Amino acid sequence: THFKKNAEFVTGKLWLCTFTLSVAVCAVLLLPISILSNEVLLTFPHSYYMQWLNGSLIRGLWNLVFLFSNLSLVFLMPFAYFFTESEGFAGSKKGIMARVYETAVMLLLLSLLVLGIVWVASALLHLNTARESLYDLWEYYLPHLYSGISLFGVLLLLLCTPFGLSRMFSITGSLLVKPRLLENLEETMNCTVFEEASLFRKLKSNTSCWIINNHELLFILAASIIELRKRASPWQRNLGYPVAMLLLLALTAVSVLMVCFHVLELLFDESAMPRGMEDPHLGLASFSMFGSLGAAVQVVIILYLMVSSVVGFYSSALFTGLLPRAQDTTLTQIIGNCVSLLILSSALPVFSRTLGITRFDLLGDFGRYNWLGSFHIVFLYNMLFAGLTSACLINTVTWALQRELIRAVSLSRSYDKLKLK
Repeated sequence: THFKKNAEFVTGKLWLCTFTLSVAVCAVLLLPISILSNEVLLTFPHSYYMQWLNGSLIRGLWNLVFLFSNLSLVFLMPFAYFFTESEGFAGSKKGIMARVYETAVMLLLLSLLVLGIVWVASALLHLNTARESLYDLWEYYLPHLYSGISLFGVLLLLLCTPFGLSRMFSITGSLLVKPRLLENLEETMNCTVFEEASLFRKLKSNTSCWIINNHELLFILAASIIELRKRASPWQRNLGYPVAMLLLLALTAVSVLMVCFHVLELLFDESAMPRGMEDPHLGLASFSMFGSLGAAVQVVIILYLMVSSVVGFYSSALFTGLLPRAQDTTLTQIIGNCVSLLILSSALPVFSRTLGITRFDLLGDFGRYNWLGSFHIVFLYNMLFAGLTSACLINTVTWALQRELIRAVSLSRSYDKLKLK
């Protein structure tokens, strides 16, 4: 309701979008809740108040998220989109029911088309299995369909997360007051005052001087920013930005190191491969070699990677137009955002386990994806992630240092020239 256009208010479709977004949040929290539940049971193994927390509850949560993710992606969001675009069949009486009938028919045709494509694709790969499961919708078609969607989401995370990790530095820097290298704040203020005074003298002496070059305009626009920096406390100006940058750098470096370590594990340990399990056996052993502290780091890294993937998704040139704007987002864009976030979040557990961020194996249908058993795919995926993230990080840090040094030197020269004038 915050982003939608007021003219397009339709309560039913907003409820469907809200439900889909809630499922996406649950998918993001699947691994953190599972990891923390295991650590809680390890800390309080005989507590009466923790008896409700068990493997059956966690497995049921994973199954429900898988079910509702399928329901949202295959039925609810297509229904919301078709209902938005429908007007009713030609010759029928206009109204809500006419739009519902058209939407139901379009959804049925789409389902038949998708199921036919899935069956043909499976027949090309496994002919005998496809013949035996021709009418097995629940046990064959939906898991294979969701496996393809999950693979697409995992590949999307592979592209968006490294780019988002690099963008996190620039976005955080824009929200905080930066300490300027080789810069005296008083001199910068005086430089801006001198430049403004010079421009005002030009405007008073000659009307032709209303034409202002870009360099002079930049100084005028920067005056307010410099004033804000002057009002900021020394702690905010000199400590907040470095601490935030160091924290982001540490989280990114830990993520890359965990992936590199997992690459070595894949070469020597078969148990490092992602796989599914039926019973999580909570409370027996920690899923991190560093105990509870390592588990907490895993949870932080998983959430950090999810935030970075969303930042990278909306920062990419292909999906920038999907970014929602307050009171100026159509319902079609809202549906597109909900579908995109659900695809990213539902792929997060597979993404985290494939990269070795955690050793918590995938529960339920999340572990039934065929491509998870391929060593070459998993190994190549880890190598690509480590390489792309390292390249983006090196590029961001080096270019940021170069810009700051060039800007500081050029500002110092401009101030010296103005003092001579």
